[in-house]
Amino acid sequence: MSTGDKAKASARAAVSRNPATLWSVPEALRSVYSHACELRGGTRLLFVSGQFGVASDGAIESGFERQCEEAMANVERLLADAGMTIADVVKLNYFLVRAEDAPVLAEVRRRRWSSAAPPAVTVLVVSALARPEFLIEIEAVAAT
Repeated sequence: MSTGDKAKASARAAVSRNPATLWSVPEALRSVYSHACELRGGTRLLFVSGQFGVASDGAIESGFERQCEEAMANVERLLADAGMTIADVVKLNYFLVRAEDAPVLAEVRRRRWSSAAPPAVTVLVVSALARPEFLIEIEAVAAT
């Protein structure tokens, strides 16, 4: 297989996921950011970029719990766009800017994403996210 053929095959194996059900990626970022990237092969993998509490109209939810709920809904929308569900998630990363929000995160996770076979999870408290009004960011990896 030539280098060009390998590049074409690789391009077909990865599918960017930026559905209309989420906020629109700004034009300036479309070449460096996807809400999710699905790899196709023997096992389908979906890599969900960090999701914030941003509604599909671009509005930013106020307060940690509302941002958390919207970020989770965004992850669920990306999973649905790839024909997957939260049950397919194998890894979750949560980034919080305030440690005191961890108990609220735990409660919302139990309410929304409780599972008999939960995914691997990492929760980190960081000094800041991409914008000062963002309180939580959620990354996910799903496989089928």
